[in-house]
Amino acid sequence: MKLHDALLRTPYAVRMSHWLMVICFFFVSMSGLSWFFPSLNGLNSLLGGPQLARILHPFMGVAIFLLLTFMFIRLVRYNLPEAGDGKWFANLGLVLRGEHSDKLDTGKYNAGQKLLFWGIMGLISLLLISGMVIWRPYFAPLFSIPTIRVGLFIHALAGVLLMLLIIGHIYLAFWVKGSVDSMSSGYVSRKWARTHHPRWFRQVAGKKDAP
Repeated sequence: MKLHDALLRTPYAVRMSHWLMVICFFFVSMSGLSWFFPSLNGLNSLLGGPQLARILHPFMGVAIFLLLTFMFIRLVRYNLPEAGDGKWFANLGLVLRGEHSDKLDTGKYNAGQKLLFWGIMGLISLLLISGMVIWRPYFAPLFSIPTIRVGLFIHALAGVLLMLLIIGHIYLAFWVKGSVDSMSSGYVSRKWARTHHPRWFRQVAGKKDAP
């Protein structure tokens, strides 16, 4: 991508937080799957074995929450609901077919990306709360056995749902050509921005072209 044709979409600090979170999430999800499915027990060796995995899993989970909190603070203003979001969902068929319409006039993030953003933040918050309830030896002794059982169920369910959301996120990132650039180099081409996020393109292109 030529520099004069590039627009900054994702700042360095957000990109670094994203990739650190990806690394932590990989190890946390693998260790979680090793306990959820006995046949995958060998996955906890990625964190040094069962004992070390049980120690590191919750601490890395907290790290994921803190990194996402930073990203939330930086990105929440772009993910607030807008009147045009309903139009995006109404034309979802066109979006899935890759047919871009000027009438959608999408901002920095479309309605689907906003839904993903709030879904991930909601599930991470649920995982943190339920994780605290079942975290031995620090917090679990403060709760009754029935409460811990409910916490275990909620934690497992939220974890599976989050992994499914992340898989969908990865698929869509590669499906929309050029999207990965925004989280690797941080830049996207002006053509990509004009095609996928025309309203955001007008906002940032005007600033860049100003003397």
